[in-house]
Amino acid sequence: MGKVLFVIAPSDFRDEELSHPMQIIRAAGFQTVIASTSMNEAKGMLGARVKPDILVSNASMKDYAAVVFIGGQGVETNDLPGNADVVRLAREANSSGKVVAAVCIAPRILASAGIVKGRRVTSFADDETVSSLKRAGANYTGRGVEVDGRMITADGPSSAREFGEEIVKALGG
Repeated sequence: MGKVLFVIAPSDFRDEELSHPMQIIRAAGFQTVIASTSMNEAKGMLGARVKPDILVSNASMKDYAAVVFIGGQGVETNDLPGNADVVRLAREANSSGKVVAAVCIAPRILASAGIVKGRRVTSFADDETVSSLKRAGANYTGRGVEVDGRMITADGPSSAREFGEEIVKALGG
């Protein structure tokens, strides 16, 4: 069915924003691959430990049907929105018509990539994330999950399952 790339921070990613969508996407028959900016074991905010499969810098969207950016405090503390390789994946996915998904504060990455202008998006409702989306020209909705074409965004852990379901729908699963 294809592969879905999950991008996580090397520390302080949000555990359930990774685990819930990944379970749903795998159950729909897709392979999942985890990328990070380090190959060291990544640590979630709630204690999950995950060994990345690939470095973000070595990932290419030609190999994947979708990219899913996972939120959590680590997006900010590891400056994923400022990481050229992370931003490149968002741009590549968007320009090639792949599914681009981001949850919690990870939509900041989509704003940095310049791909939210005129799009309906949601995120965690903190001032910095909402401001970055609006500055980038997004139509911020504040909904739990927002789908605009092949871009899917969600507000955080409470919407993680619905987020995963919408990704599967967008992938035709």
